[in-house]
Amino acid sequence: MKVEFDRSTCTGIFNCVHEWEQFVEDRDAGKASLVGSKEVSSDLYAREIPEDEEFEAEMAARVCPVDAITIYDDEGEQIVP
Repeated sequence: MKVEFDRSTCTGIFNCVHEWEQFVEDRDAGKASLVGSKEVSSDLYAREIPEDEEFEAEMAARVCPVDAITIYDDEGEQIVP
């Protein structure tokens, strides 16, 4: 599975950091950051999700009030949101 995080959409509510430890607060920027991700385009970050962290990653995406987090299965199909 893969996660994409649109940092420009993030509003700094930080719900995601409570669901998955790979999201951390960046209080200076007022946005979350996705640990271990690479920028794939302007303010869009992506990384693979370890198998044992899939549930937490999905929950982080589901609690994001602005849908800044998208989860894709191994075939590239969007599964969250």
